[in-house]
Amino acid sequence: MPKILTISELTRDLKEVLENIFQEVCVEGEISNLRLPGSGHMYFSLKDTQCALRCVLFKNAGVRLKFAPADGLSVVASGRIGVYGRDGTYQLYVNALEPKGTGALQLAFEQLKNRLAQEGLFDEGRKKALPFLPEAIGVVTSPTGAVIRDILQILERRFPQAHVVINPVRVQGEGAAVEIARAVGEFNAWGGVDVIILARGGGSLEDLWSFNEEVVARAIYASHIPVVSAVGHETDYTIADFVADKRAPTPSAAAEMVMPSRAELDERIGHLVRHLWRSLADVVPQHSQHIDDLSDRMRRALVNIFEEKRIQLDGFCRELEALNPLAILRRGYSVTMRQDGAKALRSVRGMSAGERIRTRFADGSCVSRVEEIVDEPAGRRKR
Repeated sequence: MPKILTISELTRDLKEVLENIFQEVCVEGEISNLRLPGSGHMYFSLKDTQCALRCVLFKNAGVRLKFAPADGLSVVASGRIGVYGRDGTYQLYVNALEPKGTGALQLAFEQLKNRLAQEGLFDEGRKKALPFLPEAIGVVTSPTGAVIRDILQILERRFPQAHVVINPVRVQGEGAAVEIARAVGEFNAWGGVDVIILARGGGSLEDLWSFNEEVVARAIYASHIPVVSAVGHETDYTIADFVADKRAPTPSAAAEMVMPSRAELDERIGHLVRHLWRSLADVVPQHSQHIDDLSDRMRRALVNIFEEKRIQLDGFCRELEALNPLAILRRGYSVTMRQDGAKALRSVRGMSAGERIRTRFADGSCVSRVEEIVDEPAGRRKR
């Protein structure tokens, strides 16, 4: 009679057998029932047309993933088979996960690109124009290698007075993305540059991956200083290219993009000066003629105003002349005053016989003595 085992004993024996036999397996299938609890572990099933296999991807292995697992995604999982003691079920403890048919990095690239595009980080309407002639250019790149030398040589050739500030970073490997993002933030916090160039030479998708990290994309998006992405060769595209205000096909092209050459500026200034003189040649005669027309109109208006005022003044003079006492005297009248001439005498009342009076004519005056006063209305005579 076989030995009678408890459920726990049987499960333990099966666990030992399975884990010794299936220490390293690779399986392919479609992800389903994906769960992402707060612990950071991933729980899902891999299924084909007939069966399903429970899988666990612990957090310490999940942080190495370059893409985001999702239901319906076909993957290849590698790991070991184990038995979960509580319910006696076997499952795959995954230590590596790759998308089937598409590389993990390429899939991660597409996933992040789609998500950031939906958030609006690539919208053309939010992108800033590059300054025409920057006083200072910030460069985020490795301080060694051909890239920075090419950028400096081109800037020196195009505009020797250009001021360049280098913020050295690693452009590849673990932690490089954080350094790149930090450098962009430091330039913005400082504010001493007018434009920022992110630069790296060519390489594989893995080599350029730092510029595909979300932390770099967020830093570029948050920058209030225009950013030019110059990563890899002309055929290489990174997430940084899509978020940046401008994409340059190469680092050398970025240097040419941000700084016009001195010769180009001189030629442009000459063109503007010639255009200005041609404009002046057309505009000045037109305005001169207009000024002449205005001068003629103003002269005629002033003549009319002066004539109108002259006529008014003549009228005022005639009125004043009519009111002038001397004009009355010239018509044969005279004015009698006391001898001191201080007051004109309007009536015989108040005069005394023997009083000396002054009589004013148009051409002079005379002094006389009152001999007799005759009150005309009453016909009385006063002596």
